Amino acid sequence: MPETHAETWLGYGRADGRKGIRNTVAVAYLVECAHFVADEIVRRFRGQDVHLIGFPGCFPNDYAQKIMERLGTHPNVGAVLLVSLGCESFNRAKLAEVIGASGRPVETLVIQKSGGSAATIAKGVSAVERMKAQIADVPRVPMGVSDLVVATVCGGSDGTSGISGNPAAGRAFDRLVGDGAACIFEETGELIGCEHIMADRAVMPELGVELKACVEKAARYYSVLGYGSFAAGNATGGLSTIEEKSLGAYVKSGDAPISGIIKPGDIPPRGGLYLMDVVPDGEVRFGFPNISDNAEIVEMIASGAHVTLFITGRGSVVGSAISPVIKICANPDTYRALEGDMDINAGAIIEGKSSLEDVAIEIFDQITATAAGAKTASEALGHQEFILTYKSFDPLGPACLPGV
Repeated sequence: MPETHAETWLGYGRADGRKGIRNTVAVAYLVECAHFVADEIVRRFRGQDVHLIGFPGCFPNDYAQKIMERLGTHPNVGAVLLVSLGCESFNRAKLAEVIGASGRPVETLVIQKSGGSAATIAKGVSAVERMKAQIADVPRVPMGVSDLVVATVCGGSDGTSGISGNPAAGRAFDRLVGDGAACIFEETGELIGCEHIMADRAVMPELGVELKACVEKAARYYSVLGYGSFAAGNATGGLSTIEEKSLGAYVKSGDAPISGIIKPGDIPPRGGLYLMDVVPDGEVRFGFPNISDNAEIVEMIASGAHVTLFITGRGSVVGSAISPVIKICANPDTYRALEGDMDINAGAIIEGKSSLEDVAIEIFDQITATAAGAKTASEALGHQEFILTYKSFDPLGPACLPGV
């Protein structure tokens, strides 16, 4: 890819030194019983930068606590309203303390103490209005590619994904890493068979051993479940085996050296390429590791992703709360059918109208335009999908992040 001068724009300065590309008020429910009330608050601000997130479980989970803390202090988030029923086990006081310590406005509403649904909704609307005024003067600071964390995921994959959209995203990743960005790829359950190739790209041999272990863990996990990360839609779209799907998923990581392994909620310590290990540690306890693509997107956002590249062949229309999603369509027929939901037509490669290089440049330019404030298709349509479920992870070993 030809070298060009890195683009710059104005971001939102945060107290921890990170920089955001959005200034969102997040409204977070802390149990499913508070979901409706939180949703009603957000609905009053349709079309504005007010997003709904939350954890539905009533029982405590360290993973969920960590993810919500990371989301509440994400550089794209300016303020947070917590909505609690009152008797759930989520540690709302600790979450509010972490968010407040980051310099962000944070308020908590407890439905059982606030007069019920209608009264809490009214108080929540007032709280969001206050917060929007409070964060309106957040300092704008110069920002460039080296300040970005960019993630990638593929979903609704078909036979075109691995030959157009995914490799084009991989080339864009190479340029991003070259310009100092931190890039995250994941789906260890869809990298089965590629673990030895990834190990050869590790910056240190010890990291290579850990990369293989991540994929081997995923293979064991799916074996216990009795099925893998291979849907009927993948087969209908022309993919024949998990190994074939893995090759397509793998190429979206590009060719840069792999700098480390992170787990959901771990922030990349510096620029480089990182594999996110999304399969829980320990015994199989929580069912399928990620019940949808959005669960993976949330995990990467929790690790600081400002924007996520979503490559699809069959078609997907989802976006995300907090961080924009750029939709890259690998299949030209799908692009024509769902053009209003897509940002990039990588299917042009299939039809000989564009090269991989052309589309990679288009993806890179879309990332910088989005970071500078341009809305993606899913943002413009109002998509704010969000899913957070139960998981459990062990701490990272020293070989996962060499030199840190």
